[in-house]
Amino acid sequence: MSDTKEKNQAAEDVPVYHFADLSCTEFADRLSSRDPVPGGGGASALVGALGAALCNMVGNLTVGKKKYKDVEEEILAQMKAVTALQAELLACVEEDARSFAPLAAAYGLPQTTPAEKEHKAEVMEEALRNACEAPMHIMRTICRVISTIRVFQTKGSVLAVSDAGVAAALSSAALRGASLNIYINTKSMKDRDYAVKLNSECDEMLDTYCALADQIYKEVFDKLNPGQKG
Repeated sequence: MSDTKEKNQAAEDVPVYHFADLSCTEFADRLSSRDPVPGGGGASALVGALGAALCNMVGNLTVGKKKYKDVEEEILAQMKAVTALQAELLACVEEDARSFAPLAAAYGLPQTTPAEKEHKAEVMEEALRNACEAPMHIMRTICRVISTIRVFQTKGSVLAVSDAGVAAALSSAALRGASLNIYINTKSMKDRDYAVKLNSECDEMLDTYCALADQIYKEVFDKLNPGQKG
């Protein structure tokens, strides 16, 4: 079989799940099952997409209002950006499932003989690397969402400021959730230099963007419920 045919066959062998097309009830049922996918990574991507959607909710309640005419152009530009990020995160639900499935299969490989153990170790290492790609993509995309929330919070309709706060809370949770899907894989990697590199990028994103999202949430909380601890 030629290389091209092998690649085409491999592509055909990768399952397509369409998890993002399921109803909320169907997705929750699949998530609660024993199936390895969808899992925490896909759930994090979906939650991140909901955070992005709430940004657009704030935007749609802002544009067209005379009171916000001066910021309408900026809000529209941010809505365009966050719409693309929302679609990207929904696509990541599928991407995460497709990248994790081979790792789930690798765990079940036999390791009775030395040759089997060596083969499993090689397959596992590659599968662990591949399984990190989707959650890293999810984290980087959520960071971009979080970067837009401040505009919606400070310049969007005051009637929807709570939705900006929820967007921040969901995005922070999604970012933390996706990071755990990196750490659990890097922990098992033999290539420690690569593992440390991924962990360091995760740490940096968490330190920077969770802090920003949490600050936005606190500001919204304090505005809506002054004098209480958020």
